[in-house]
Amino acid sequence: MTLHLKFDFNAICKKVLNDKLNEHQIKHKIIGFGEVEILEKLSDEKLKNFSEDLKEYHIDIVENQKSILIQKIKDAIIDMVFNEDTTTNLKASAYLSDKLGHSYGYLSNLFSEVTYTSIENFIILQKIEYTKQLIINENLSLTEIAFKLNYSSVAHLSTQFKNTTGITPSAFQRIITKRRELKQ
Repeated sequence: MTLHLKFDFNAICKKVLNDKLNEHQIKHKIIGFGEVEILEKLSDEKLKNFSEDLKEYHIDIVENQKSILIQKIKDAIIDMVFNEDTTTNLKASAYLSDKLGHSYGYLSNLFSEVTYTSIENFIILQKIEYTKQLIINENLSLTEIAFKLNYSSVAHLSTQFKNTTGITPSAFQRIITKRRELKQ
């Protein structure tokens, strides 16, 4: 039997963090995606144990300022792409500048310097991942998906999908449909 699951990355991450912080008896306040305010002084040992416990979930504590800002950029992009409340016609550059309080030029240069890829490429990768999730979990047409992700057309979505994955979204839909049929 195969179960098809729908899930929210942000909610899962917040739940894991909250559970682990409580398990380690750390007083905290979850500020946003990827950001937690610790409301007490932690011993080095307690912080080390907590950090090691998070590694099981592939969660790392970020410590240097550049890495923190890069993580905030990634978190903002993921929120922008995956969160239906933030999906607007606002340009990504304006959204990131507004949300992070830095010029887009600065954010873009820093992101490229540290990650060796552009913010635009990271956004495309996140949109393609979300497109795959929507194809697998939702009963939406490619037109609806393109609209939901603010693509100018289905052709634009299809081109980026194919450039990223090597296949068209239609071919991906057929593969998913075929797999479901074979498993039934």
